[in-house]
Amino acid sequence: MDSGAPEPTQNRAPSAETITLLVHGFYADVRQHPLLGPTFEQAIGDRWDTHLQRLVDFWSTVALGTRTFRGDVFGKHMALQGVTPAHFAAWVGLWQAHTQRQFTPEVARELQVVAHGIARNLFRGYFGSEPAFAPPRDGHSAH
Repeated sequence: MDSGAPEPTQNRAPSAETITLLVHGFYADVRQHPLLGPTFEQAIGDRWDTHLQRLVDFWSTVALGTRTFRGDVFGKHMALQGVTPAHFAAWVGLWQAHTQRQFTPEVARELQVVAHGIARNLFRGYFGSEPAFAPPRDGHSAH
């Protein structure tokens, strides 16, 4: 059986509903993750409802062009303490799993490319170097 074939529940195009489901499902797993959970809980605390709505707005702006998100993603993340390269690898890995599970390969890939770009920029801000998990921007493999 070809495991790369779309499952019947996979979405061919993002919508407000599928982006909301993606964000809520993804961050439910983030909160349960042994490395990511404590970091996010420390940063967000009891403001999860508000933060989830901002994340839905962000990903809706990215995937649907809604322009509902306004904010300083880089500045907010740079204020966090205790972030390590492992946090980025875990976040990207979970995002990849969620997007692959929910969307067709083409749509999942588009969302993953955006997430990798965001993670790469934040990683550079924290550590001043390229992360090992991010694919090269030109799409060619590094040698």
